[in-house]
Amino acid sequence: MRRMFFLLFFFICVSMLHAAPKREMRGVWIATVANIDWPSKKGDVQSQKSEMVKMLDSLQSCHINTVVFQIRPCADAFYKSDIEPWSHYLTGEQGKAPSPFYDPLEFVIEEAHERCMEVHAWINPYRITNNENTKILSENSPYYKKSGLVKKYGGKYVFDPGRKATMDYLVSVVADIVKRYDIDAVHMDDYFYPYKVPGSVFSDEETFHRENRGVHDKEDWRRNNVDLVVKQLHDTIKSLKPWVELGVSPFGVWRNLKDDYRGSATEASVTNYDELYADILKWLENGWVDYVAPQLYWEIGKKIADYEVLASWWSEYAHGRNLYIGMYASGMEVNKGKAWKTPNELARQLHYNRTCDDVSGAIYYSARSFLKNIQGLKDSLRNDYYRYPALVPEKKGESYPVSVAPTDLKIEQERGSSYLRWKSEPGEAGTTTAYYVVYCFEGKKVGDLNDPSNIFAVTADPQVDVSKLKKADADKYAFVVTQVNRYRVESLPSEIYVWKK
Repeated sequence: MRRMFFLLFFFICVSMLHAAPKREMRGVWIATVANIDWPSKKGDVQSQKSEMVKMLDSLQSCHINTVVFQIRPCADAFYKSDIEPWSHYLTGEQGKAPSPFYDPLEFVIEEAHERCMEVHAWINPYRITNNENTKILSENSPYYKKSGLVKKYGGKYVFDPGRKATMDYLVSVVADIVKRYDIDAVHMDDYFYPYKVPGSVFSDEETFHRENRGVHDKEDWRRNNVDLVVKQLHDTIKSLKPWVELGVSPFGVWRNLKDDYRGSATEASVTNYDELYADILKWLENGWVDYVAPQLYWEIGKKIADYEVLASWWSEYAHGRNLYIGMYASGMEVNKGKAWKTPNELARQLHYNRTCDDVSGAIYYSARSFLKNIQGLKDSLRNDYYRYPALVPEKKGESYPVSVAPTDLKIEQERGSSYLRWKSEPGEAGTTTAYYVVYCFEGKKVGDLNDPSNIFAVTADPQVDVSKLKKADADKYAFVVTQVNRYRVESLPSEIYVWKK
């Protein structure tokens, strides 16, 4: 009897840990550099649009709620810019506009928002080329127009992060994007100072002597350079559209414990702080970034960098900001290690994430591998971990405005279908509606609004087709509707509307 009680208690606990939360980041990176994920055909506009729509539909089918779209892979643009040239990864020729013309960023925003997905505009701050080939660059490339800011290192050309002019230029690029596009966040990955190449020296000694700002230790100065641009980007974004976030996806190890009492119990040969000069903890402590998505691309049990050790460490040091784990969907395809060939390493990691109090979801690298359903990953998400919709986590750190609840719910018949419709007051700026959440309960009473299984639909339109409920057993259904604004704040629920079929 005692053994049966223990087993029952165990399975209840496991079920509670595994239960899907109502708020959870479920993101996917869409990489455009070297056409990793999109587009597969340069210059073919119709093919590109169709491919993107198909990708978004597939992501939506397993309740992904965010796409992290790479719009500036190499100081170029997947959007209409007067500052930087069109990307050759888009059209096949840098500086050449799509023909017939369309704006990929605008297109993705429209399509994703229609599916109630956020769009995080992913930029690479310092990279100008991905190799030494400068023949593909247009005359409007910063390689030519900002040549005094360019350094060659490790077979690539990059901006010199120590130059004040570099910082100002990068901020101008981001400000232009935020002003003109209805994005939900600006997102930077792990490429700050370049990863070190054995036998090569990043030649910024002249910049250090000329623009050290009184910081006389060169490594501290390099970190300060990155600190300054991150803070400047954050302040600029918030001054333009305070609901737009700044997120960063750093390399998975901040620092090893042997080098810093705050470091993780890892033995990584590369760290953010010492090699990339990115002091992520400082940014989190000071509120210069709204979220962090460390790239934990190792398996559970890896000696030098254990996934569970690192997920727990980042959870401890999130400093009140949203923490999402960068997960290696591509690893199930390219990693030859035993753990990655045993279904399903990512499922184990997802399960562990939900045991960490401050982990609020995941972002998967990258879309192509994710959509291949390797080892049944998509099936596991669609049928288990992501069975129900989830709202993107609320923004942390401040209080944000709440929108007014929808009103005047009613059922209307149209062309043989039953539609639940409602009204909502138009908000201003960040209190405009991002999407609506429709909750449905059998009978006349409203149940738990924090249980995602009670979400009938998430929709960008003030209506939803409820015809499929005609086939269910209940003869009455109670509906309430909320609206979520651009700050991700959910309104109070509408008045209850009971539908008697």
